[in-house]
Amino acid sequence: MKTFYKVFLVVFIISIAISVYAIDWQAGFMDDENTKFLFSISSGILGIIVVYILHLWSKLAEKK
Repeated sequence: MKTFYKVFLVVFIISIAISVYAIDWQAGFMDDENTKFLFSISSGILGIIVVYILHLWSKLAEKK
C-alpha cells in the first residue's frame, strides 16, 4: 500500500475514533445532538472504502 493511501487511512480511522468518543451515549444513538457525529462516522467509513478501492485499482494497473 502506498504511503499516500496509508496517510488517508490513518486520518479516517482517527476521525472515526474521535466521533465515537464524542457521541453522548446517555442521550441516545439517534438523538439530534449525535447526528453530526453519525455523519462524521459514516463519511469516515466511506473514506476507508474509497481508499481500499483505490488501492485495488492501483494493484490492477501494476499487473498490466
